[in-house]
Amino acid sequence: MVVGEVATGVDLLVVGGGPGGYAAALRAAAAGRTVTLVERDRIGGVCLNVGCIPSKALIHVADTAGLAAEAAAIGVDLEASVDLDRAQSWIGDVVGRLTGGVEQLLRDAGVTVVTGSARFATARRVAVTSGDDAAFFEFGSMVLATGSRPVELATLPFDGGRVLDSTAALALRRVPGQLTVVGGGYIGVELGGAFAKLGSQVTIVELADQLLPGMPLGLARVLERALRARGVAIRLGTKVIGRDGDDLVVEGPTGEARLPIDGAGGGGSGAGEPLRGHTGSGRGGPDAGEGFLVVAVGRRPNTDALGLPGAGVRTDGDGRVVVAADRRAAADVYAIGDITPGPALAHKATAEAEVAVTAAGGRRAAFDPAAIPAVVFSDPQVATVGLTVEQATEAGAVATSFRFPLSASGRALALARPEGYVEIVADRGGGGTVLGVHMVGAGVAELAAEAALAVEMGATLEDVALTIAPHPTLSEALAEAAMGALGRPLHVRRRKENSGS
Repeated sequence: MVVGEVATGVDLLVVGGGPGGYAAALRAAAAGRTVTLVERDRIGGVCLNVGCIPSKALIHVADTAGLAAEAAAIGVDLEASVDLDRAQSWIGDVVGRLTGGVEQLLRDAGVTVVTGSARFATARRVAVTSGDDAAFFEFGSMVLATGSRPVELATLPFDGGRVLDSTAALALRRVPGQLTVVGGGYIGVELGGAFAKLGSQVTIVELADQLLPGMPLGLARVLERALRARGVAIRLGTKVIGRDGDDLVVEGPTGEARLPIDGAGGGGSGAGEPLRGHTGSGRGGPDAGEGFLVVAVGRRPNTDALGLPGAGVRTDGDGRVVVAADRRAAADVYAIGDITPGPALAHKATAEAEVAVTAAGGRRAAFDPAAIPAVVFSDPQVATVGLTVEQATEAGAVATSFRFPLSASGRALALARPEGYVEIVADRGGGGTVLGVHMVGAGVAELAAEAALAVEMGATLEDVALTIAPHPTLSEALAEAAMGALGRPLHVRRRKENSGS
């Protein structure tokens, strides 16, 4: 890199081509800005290439394979085999179509795409390096959207062989006989549940006393029961000490234990046989002697190599960029997505992009959502929007709630999936304003946007209860929960107050 290299002037520079970054580039271009987008790897970022999209495609493969185990109960006998190598080819096609579509949108919008890693040289100059080449850009304004990467444990460093991060796990082309997942958050339960359906013996190890730490306990307990019923071994309140050869050394409520990385069994309560009807044949079928450790304990913001202090950009103790409500991090520098406080969710980054571009264009804007929906594509699915009863009470609301069990839903019963519930939380002292909705069950992810709309619009329980939902659909469960919270349940016999469990 040559000091004093002549820089190219750009109007708006976007660093990072994930959902937040490419959304910012497209919105800014539509507003008349001249935009340059810097991406060090592939357009679409983690989400489209190695995260949200391929993981959900793999889950669909697993759900399809798992039909064989579920169908017998409704009078259909099926057999399924999994060729994960062929499945990965299909997943690659899905990813390619989406990333190719975004690339075309950027071209159509006139966005200049530069490949390389960006770092501040001065407060308004950025160096972009690719191999031995370097280019410099002077920007009028900038949006930082560099995303995050998996957290690596010192006791279990990623080795690309037996110890994998979530990206490597999603790229497996054979179903392992054993999969041990360290971390029971949303990534861990999605991966663990999917590979269990594909035929792996799965163990999930979680330090907290529940799966999905930070989410309502009731949701986590329903999911835990379902995973255990599918043969997944779950060890809660368990700390990973390290790896000793072919064993994972852990310390739990009953003391130290060793979990075999290879072989069947899973090393704990809840392990079971592969799902009924799953033959495991085909080139990608389970290999009983092959096992992997997947570390999924969180994500770290990609801010450490950006040279942020040189631009006057501050970070907090976790390395996240400190931003104002308009996403401003320094003079003419805005930050969005995983590198800022809040949940690391693609839809949050996309929404923040709208605010950042608006503010960077000189107009007033603020990111102040009433709720950001969070969905776990486990089986059953989990979706949570807004406040729990406890959070609402702490915020000063006169909180009330009602859980409508999906065992009373005609649609859920017709799908042979009656487990779970839809819970609505409202403020009795505020006219019954809906403050939160929390759901667990098959297909509830598709209700999350409706729930978020209710919270965002300040809908009341009456509004939700009087909205006519089509029958028979899962959407009726939201109206039923509102009716119950109003004291006039229709398809359940009595009110069930939230118990926090």
